[in-house]
Amino acid sequence: MKTIAHIKTDFPDKFGIPRQSSRAYELKGTITFEPEFRNAEAVKGLDGFDYIWLLWKFDVPEKEGFTATVRPPRLGGNVRMGVFATRSPFRPNPIGLSCVHLDAIEYTDKGPVLTVSGVDLMDNTEIYDIKPYLPSYDSHPEAKEGFTKDSIDYKLEVSFPEELLNKFPEEKRTGILAVLRDDPRPSYHDDPDRIYGVSFAGFDVHFTVKDSLLTVTDVVKVS
Repeated sequence: MKTIAHIKTDFPDKFGIPRQSSRAYELKGTITFEPEFRNAEAVKGLDGFDYIWLLWKFDVPEKEGFTATVRPPRLGGNVRMGVFATRSPFRPNPIGLSCVHLDAIEYTDKGPVLTVSGVDLMDNTEIYDIKPYLPSYDSHPEAKEGFTKDSIDYKLEVSFPEELLNKFPEEKRTGILAVLRDDPRPSYHDDPDRIYGVSFAGFDVHFTVKDSLLTVTDVVKVS
């Protein structure tokens, strides 16, 4: 497998990354190709598509042997399902799949640079392949959802004091609000006294959650 590109995002680590792509279109990323693939001809025609598929490398420790079952976080972390019935990163091959919106293609001295939105990838993730999303073939709204149909899906109300939110550059504020509304905590955490922290766009955001209200308590710039 060749790495064809890397993506730059506002997530320096895994905590806080949306559990699926396209849950928050406010979250942006830029894809820069490796020197071998910096050829404008390679993306000829791609600007005619609204969405693209990214195949990428999960940043997880290598495991010895095959594990047939995993604990999906959205089921509380206590129920085991077959690894091939989940999107867990702990797989025989650490390959991720994301559908993101293609915002723009810019032609630079480093080749084509893709700007995308709705990302769920950590900063500097290796990209293995890019393919166009075809709505006629890739969309099946009538399809069964399996056990995910019964998993809890919700958004939190966010209380973010203005003086703390304003520490972020203006263009990053909608992104951090989207991350917090999506509840970055593990689904099996429910401690109203615990202070959590998520890193985003060069800042650490500290917060608590009680019932459906997330309250930001501090924002610290990362040196």
